[in-house]
Amino acid sequence: MPGSVGFIGLGAMGGPMAQNLLKHGFALVVHDVDPAKAALWRTRGARVVDSAADVAAAVERTICMVETTAQAEAVVSGERGVMHTARPGHIVVCMSTIDPFTARLAERLESRGIAMLDAPVSGGTERAASGELSIIVGGAVETVAACRDLFRAMGANVFHMGGLGQGLAMKLVNNMLVQVNTVAVAEALVLGVKAGLDPQAIYDVVRVSTGTSFAFETRVPRILRRDFSPGGTVDISFKDQELETAFAKQLGVPVLLANVTQQVYQMARAAGLNKEDGSAVVKVLERLAGVKVGGPE
Repeated sequence: MPGSVGFIGLGAMGGPMAQNLLKHGFALVVHDVDPAKAALWRTRGARVVDSAADVAAAVERTICMVETTAQAEAVVSGERGVMHTARPGHIVVCMSTIDPFTARLAERLESRGIAMLDAPVSGGTERAASGELSIIVGGAVETVAACRDLFRAMGANVFHMGGLGQGLAMKLVNNMLVQVNTVAVAEALVLGVKAGLDPQAIYDVVRVSTGTSFAFETRVPRILRRDFSPGGTVDISFKDQELETAFAKQLGVPVLLANVTQQVYQMARAAGLNKEDGSAVVKVLERLAGVKVGGPE
C-alpha cells in the first residue's frame, strides 16, 4: 500500500493533484494558508496540519504546489518551513512554476540530508483533475526514481530533463510559447471579426490549416462561448512571463515576443481581468478595436 505523503498548496491545480493521490491510495498530510481549503480536506480524510514544518515532520516526501517563488521559498526554508523538521532522507518535490535559480534552495537542504526535485506540471486544471498532467522534472536520477509512484498518480507523462532547475527551465520554455501564442490568437480573432468574418468560421478554417496550434484549438472555443472561467488566470500568466523574461535576462538571451506580449497581460490586469482565464486578454484587444468576438457574456 502507498504510504503517507505531504501536500502543501491546495488551490486550483494542487487540489485536484492531491485528490488523485488520494484516489491512488496515498494517505495525505496537508497544509494550505486558506482555512476553508484545509477544512474541506479534513472531510476528505486527509490529516490537516498548521504549517509546512508540521507536514514535513509527519512524512518522508513533501509536495509543494504554491503560486509564487516567494511562497515556495517560505514553504521550504521559512520560519515554519519544511527544512526545520524534515529528517535526513526526506524528499521535497517542488511542483510550482517558479524561478529556476530558486532550485538552489537544494544546497541548504542537502546539508541536512534532504533531497529536492523541481517538477513543474503542464496541462491546466482539466488535466490536473483527470490525472493526465505532463510532469517535467529536474534532479538526481535516484531521487526521481523514488518519486515515480507519485508522478504516475498525478500525470500521464514524466520527463526527466536533467539536473536540478532543468525541469523549471523546460516549463518556462513551454509556457512562453503558449502565452505568446494566446496573444497572437486573440489578435487574429479580433482582426478577422473587424474585417467582417464570422468568428466560428475563423475557427473552422484555421484549426485545419497551417495557423492552428494548441493555444488556438483550446482558447478559441472558450472565447466564442465567452467562457473565461480560469484554467489559468491572467495573473498567473503574467507571473510566468515575469519569470521567463527575468530568466532570459540572467542567461543573456533576447526574448522580444515574451516581453511584448507580457504587456498585453498587464493591460488585462489593469482592466480588472486578473482572475479570469488567460484567454480574457482578447477583451483588451476587442475594446481597442471596437468589436466583440463570440456570443454574449
